[in-house]
This record gives sequence, structure tokens and C-alpha cells, in this order.
Amino acid sequence: MHVIHWVERERATEGRARGDMTVTTTMTAVTTAKGRRGRVRATNGTRGTAMARTRAGARWTRGTTRASARANDGGDVVTVMVNGVSGKMGHATACAVVRREGFELAPYALTKRAGATADVLGVEVTGVDVSVEDAGEVLERAKREYPGLVVVDYTLPESVNANAELYVKHGVPFVMGTTGGDREKMLAEVKASGNYAVIAPQMGKQVVAFQAAMKLMAEQFPNAFEGYTLTVTESHQSSKKDTSGTAKAIVASFNDLGCGFDIKDIELVRDVESQTGKMGVPEEHLLGHAFHTYRLTSPDGTTSFEFQHNVCGRNIYAEGTVDAVGFLKRKIASKDPKTLYDMIDVLGEGAMK
Repeated sequence: MHVIHWVERERATEGRARGDMTVTTTMTAVTTAKGRRGRVRATNGTRGTAMARTRAGARWTRGTTRASARANDGGDVVTVMVNGVSGKMGHATACAVVRREGFELAPYALTKRAGATADVLGVEVTGVDVSVEDAGEVLERAKREYPGLVVVDYTLPESVNANAELYVKHGVPFVMGTTGGDREKMLAEVKASGNYAVIAPQMGKQVVAFQAAMKLMAEQFPNAFEGYTLTVTESHQSSKKDTSGTAKAIVASFNDLGCGFDIKDIELVRDVESQTGKMGVPEEHLLGHAFHTYRLTSPDGTTSFEFQHNVCGRNIYAEGTVDAVGFLKRKIASKDPKTLYDMIDVLGEGAMK
């Protein structure tokens, strides 16, 4: 049996992540990526009418004074609004924004949680309750206040389509990292709108590379595994209710290789006993992990292949999301006629930090 393991474990020290990629036959490679700490801009001030206040005294204000000030600094800083910042994935992405040079975090974000605030490495982000404030008006004000604003969405699966429609309606470029929803409908509508966006079920750079490699293998060697039986097991934190979009994409490639696997047969592991025992998830990462195993067995049972990608923590996704924001800004600046992208597009341009 040939086994390929890809393991990413997050380390929470000074924004650094270490990845260990091991091919269990004869080769082991270790890479270390260091996070970058970028500029953090304060948003204190007393101009206009205060709509929300952070503990640090920053205000969300009406008016164009701040926008004019930003225009004078050359506009070289990308402002990112992270909707869903109070959630684990949103918070991790917001931290990556703060650490990254040339990026800054907007001091407010859309939420359905009244009074929600988040401390992101010392930057206070106020949640603007969309049940009280009009979400469209919030985006229009943010566009005036932060020219070139890009939105990142890590909200809820049931909000995906409505949120994408909102961003398109108000002409806000966005990176959609939230899974779920009616993906075909969303992709079709966003593409037809001409609004710039990166939409992908998987933001982890190396996992995207693996996904792309599987797709390429399927294109180059169709039906190479015809007759083989495929089993798929994926484990995520118990709060993730839907099937992994990455697992679905990998299964699509295996089906092009001749497996004939039904998506609904993917085994979802969400209980702690199976996660720590069967899947080998470290206890400290039960609340944030993604362990996937794809096993192929020949018709006579004499040959098997197993592919794994095991991720602990969220750093790999957060950094990839910020890469996608930078990629999108460059596409907008170049007036690229193509406006809808996925993470394979981002990876294909080498747009990874």
C-alpha cells in the first residue's frame, strides 16, 4: 500500500506556522513559513455620527474625511472587512490580515450577533448588527471610508447565497471562504454580475495544490482507477455540520479516474472518541482540525492506495485567504476581464506568501 500523508500543525507563537509533509516510502521534507507582521492603523476619531464604539474608543463614523486622508497616503494599504470575525475561522483570518504587511483590518464587520466585538491582536473590531442596521448602507459607508475595500466572508452556510448577492449588489470585491449554500447558483450569479470575487471551498494553499494535482491526474489519466473501490472519511470539529467542500472536489477527481463514488457515502466523523482514536486527531485540536482519508482498493483486494491530508488549526486557511485578497486586488488594478476566480487561479500565479 502506498500512503501519502500531508500534515499541517498550527503553532501559535509569533504568528509562525510549521508544516511537515511526509511521504512514507523514502522521502521526508520539512518546511517552515514565517508570518509577517504588518501595519495596524488606528481608527480613532470624533468626526461625524458615531454608529458603533469599540473598547479602545475607535468609532465607526459617517463622512469622507478619513477616505480623503487615505487617498493622500498613496492607497497602498489594502483594507479588509472580515464578516464572521467573531467566529474561529473569521478571527484567525483577521489575525493574518493584521500580521501581513500592506494590509489593514477594518474596525467593524457585519454580524447577526448583537453587541459582538472581537479583539484581534490588539485591534478592536465592532460587530454591526444587521438586524438593526441596513447591511447595504454599512457596505456603502465602508466603501467611502476605505476606498478599495475587500470583504472576506466566513459566516454561516445558510447565509452564503444572500451574502454573495449583497456584495454583488453593492459592488464590493469579496473572498468567499464560507462553505455550503447553493454553489452553482452563487457562482453563476457572481460571474454574470462582473463583480470581482474569489470563491473556493478550500483556502489552504498546500491542500489546494493537492486538489489541483488530483484534478490534473484525472485529466491526464482518465479511468486509471476504474474498478477500484473508494472509501472517504473526513473529520472536522463538531461545529461543522456540512460535508467538506474539499472532500467533494477530491471525490470528483477520483470519479473522473473511474471510481464511481457517491458523495453521500462520505463518512463524516464528528464524535470525539472516533476523532482521537480512529482518525488520530490530537486532543488540543479537536475544536479546529480537518483530517481527510481517501482509500482506493483494487477489485481483487491485492492493491490499495491511501491519500491523506491532515490539518490541525486554522493558520493554513487564514494565510491562504489573505493571499486571495492580495491576488484579487492585483486583478482589479489590472482590470482583468476575468472577474471570478478560485484558489487554483491564485495558486497558478504563484500568488502565495
